Amino acid sequence: MNDLNYSYAYARSQPMTFVLIHGSWANAGFWNGTAAALRQMGHTVHAPEYAGHGPNANKDVTHADITKSVVDYILAHQLRDFVLVGHSFGGSVIQKVAEQVPDRIKRLVFWDAFVVNDGEALIDNVPPQAQKFFLELANNSKDFTITLPFSYFRDAFVNTADYHTAQQLYKLTISEPAKPLVEKLDLKKFFSLNIPKSYLYLTEDNVLPQNEAYSWHPHLSGRLGQFRLIKGHGDHFVPAYHQPAKLAQLIVAAGRD
Repeated sequence: MNDLNYSYAYARSQPMTFVLIHGSWANAGFWNGTAAALRQMGHTVHAPEYAGHGPNANKDVTHADITKSVVDYILAHQLRDFVLVGHSFGGSVIQKVAEQVPDRIKRLVFWDAFVVNDGEALIDNVPPQAQKFFLELANNSKDFTITLPFSYFRDAFVNTADYHTAQQLYKLTISEPAKPLVEKLDLKKFFSLNIPKSYLYLTEDNVLPQNEAYSWHPHLSGRLGQFRLIKGHGDHFVPAYHQPAKLAQLIVAAGRD
């Protein structure tokens, strides 16, 4: 199914609770437009910030720190029966969060998100040339973080955008802690869970190569076993900032019963 255009009336008839987890080089503000669109449809939305991100964040964090901050938010807000959405790096976060609070989650939605195998690091799932590039950036930084060069960001993250839009979105990126990207993750419990899963794949997303060896879909999505596939058009960043209503509809399609 491509470019699903679920009406706002349909969305309003089935109110849901969404917890939205952003990816690398972003913060919780990444979801502002999408969250507003979902709320306009009648849904409840939470977009927690996690460790290592947000204003004046300490960049010396682990993947476990990030997971804990999301779990703590869920418990503090007494959230249950919600759809947990992870974008990009956020896919690995929702995998680990699901291990800790599986009984609270209605469905997992991976939007062009990493599905990391047990014993892997997230960085193992990008091509060797990209691994080398990211590690060089981290090792040459003062705090083991990765700041994307504009040329790379433009081609990989916002490849559907014009030059001016790409520049504006680049100003919103932040340096990314590298440690959580290179840690090996124990995900045995995740792959034993029976939580329903969806994969939202935007076909112009160029962060990973459009080939079966490293692709978002079907390479990473196929690790989920049985899952709902929702497809749409867009790249890695532009829909969240410039097409939030369309992205919201796709998320509803991915998260619905």
